[in-house]
Order: sequence, then C-alpha cells, then structure tokens
Amino acid sequence: MKEGNKRSMWKRLIIALSAIGPGLFLIGYNIGTGSVTTMAKVGAEHGMVLTWALALSCIFTYVLMVAYGKTTLVTGHTALNNIKGNLRIGKVLAIYIMVALIIGEILALIGIFGIVSELIQEGISLITGKPGPATAWITLVLVVLLYLLLWVGKYQSFEKILMFFVILMGLSFITVFFMVKPDLGEIAGGLVPSIPEKDGAFRLVAAIAGTTCSAAVFIMRSTVVVEKGWNIENLKEEKKDAAVSASTMFFLSFIIMAVAAGTLHVMGLKLDTTLEMISLFEPIGGKVAAFILILGIVGAGLSTVFPIVLIAPWLISDYTGRPRNIRSPMYRILGLIGILFGFSMQFINTTPPLLMVFAQAFQALILPAIVIPILILINQKVLMKGQTAGWKLNVGLGALVIFSIITSYFALVDFF
Repeated sequence: MKEGNKRSMWKRLIIALSAIGPGLFLIGYNIGTGSVTTMAKVGAEHGMVLTWALALSCIFTYVLMVAYGKTTLVTGHTALNNIKGNLRIGKVLAIYIMVALIIGEILALIGIFGIVSELIQEGISLITGKPGPATAWITLVLVVLLYLLLWVGKYQSFEKILMFFVILMGLSFITVFFMVKPDLGEIAGGLVPSIPEKDGAFRLVAAIAGTTCSAAVFIMRSTVVVEKGWNIENLKEEKKDAAVSASTMFFLSFIIMAVAAGTLHVMGLKLDTTLEMISLFEPIGGKVAAFILILGIVGAGLSTVFPIVLIAPWLISDYTGRPRNIRSPMYRILGLIGILFGFSMQFINTTPPLLMVFAQAFQALILPAIVIPILILINQKVLMKGQTAGWKLNVGLGALVIFSIITSYFALVDFF
C-alpha cells in the first residue's frame, strides 16, 4: 500500500471515531476493567450460554441512551436536574441516584486499581524476568500520573485519551478472538435464553446487566451530550451515536466472553484472581500474547478511571445546575479524593475480580430508579415541547422496566 493511501486510511479512521461523539466517552467508560472481568468470568464459568443476556442488555442500553439523550437535547438540562425539577419526589430520587451511583463507582474504582496494578506488576515481571515492584508503589505512580492529567485536562483531551485506550483494548481482544476460534455452534446456542443451574449464575446475569446497561452511563450521557455542545438540531445524530455506541459495546463484550469461553472455560478455570486473566492468552501465544492481554486490560482500566473520577463532581453539578468546570476547586478536590480510593485494594481481603463482579451487580440494583423516571419525563408534553417518545421508544422503555426489576431481583437473590 502506498504511503499516501496509508495516511488517507488512518485519517478516515480517526474522523470516523471522532464522529462517535459522546458514545466514544461512554464506550471508554463502559468497556473497562469491570466489563472485561465480568465477561471473562461469564465465559470462563458458563461458556457462551449467557450471550442472550448480553444482547438484551445492549439493546436496552441503546433505548436508554436515546431516551436520556433526547430529553437532554430538548430540555437543555441534564438528567438529575430534570428528575429533581419535574417529578413529585424528584429531589429525594435524585439524591438517592447520586449517592448510589457514587458508592457503586467507588467500589468499581477500587477493583480497577487492584486489577491494573497486579497486571502491570506481572507485565514488568514478564519483561525483566524478575518479580515486579509492589502493587502499592505501582498504585502510587498511577495515582500521581492520573491526577496530573486530571489537573491540566478538559473534556476534549479525555475524549482523545479514551480513543487511544479503546482502540488498544479492542485490537488486543480481536486479535486473540481469531487465535482462539471459538465454536460457532456454542455461540449460537447462547442466544437461547437460559440460566445455568450453578451457584453465582444469578449474580453474573445481574453483573452483565449492571456493566453493560449501567445506570451511571445514562446519567453521564446527558452530561457528555451537553459537554459536546449538542442541541435539539442534533437529534438524528444523537440516535446514530447511541446505535454505534451500544453496538460497539456488544461487539467488544462479546469478543471478551468468547475469548474466555475458548480458553479459561476449556481449561476449567473460574477467573477468581487477576493472574488467571493472563491464562486467556498465555496458552496460545506464550509471554508475548500474555503481554498483549495485559496492555488490553490495562487500557480498558485506565479508560474507565477518568469517567469514574469525574462522576461525583459531575453529578453534583448536574443536581445543582452549576457549570461543569474540570479545573474548578470542587472538581480537583473531589477528583483527588476519588483517585485516592485506588489505594483501598491494599487493605481489602478479597481479590480484585470478585470485587469487580460485585460492583457490577450492585449497578443492576440502581437501574429501576433510572428507567422509571425517564419513562415519565419523556412523555411529559410540556417538558418535551412536543417531542415526546413515540410508541416504539415507549415499548422499549416499558420492557426495560421489567428487565431492570428482574435483574435487580437476581442481584438480591444471589447476595442474600
């Protein structure tokens, strides 16, 4: 291929990725370490039999993205602001959503730092042939570097960083997918709804819903839509963006599940520890392949950190109607507090993958409080200025109410 054609191809790719808009930010947020861990654990323990749960979650993700995005574009207000100001118990509900989301994201952040630091430690060991530095020191370096980026950053710069990590993560798992070559018959069988009769199966279904159809994603979407500068003229663009985002989430999550089904499931591993994740690649391509996996998962984890750290100040700005300024004292102080939670894994007596699955299942418990309010808001004629939901969107949201209640029940049953 000629040099000019190569440059033209890369230019078209970058333009296409940039056009994803807010969806790119949410792909980076959603397909992070929690999603990788959940999908890999599902594939390891049950093969592809829960593919239906992933597909259904991604369809509902699209429905909620469209609903929250459209409401924000029409009203000009973000999600919590709309809930607080236009529902009878809106203030109480908005506070509950804000607190629950922050707790859930803190749990996820702790698990992310645990997984990423252990994988970096193992990566250094693979390169040098010697034991890597302590995870506490690796966490310290990550905390300092990430906070420096947060200190000087702005939304547009985070979007570019996330683009890099999403591409890195995607290429890593697509590579191993073709190396593993999972059985197509088993994949097709996974589209038939069924739940394995094994301990923890309900929790994993809830975790799939929690990590894919994540409550935080839809609250955050209204914020990043505003940050992008979109308005009511971008309604068609918003739907297209939601479709690309949801389908990309399904594709990457499916790839990860299939890779785990073709490696860990065959080997009889359950993915209870971080180092078991390396077994996804090492049996196929040795240390080089294991290092590729480490790059992919570390990229997934770091792509998630920025949205998680920003969620508390963004939610507060959303609720109070304050301007969103990443360089303001509130953002910098809350960002520092959030990043410092990364050290918590050093003091918790569990493994990072197990904590991550718990954190994702916890997200499923919040989902009904996200779905029901938007179903009411998007059908308020005065609020929506004649742009209320059509019958298709209402059917989708109605089905999602049922789905959210069922997955919440699954999470509760498995926890208690």
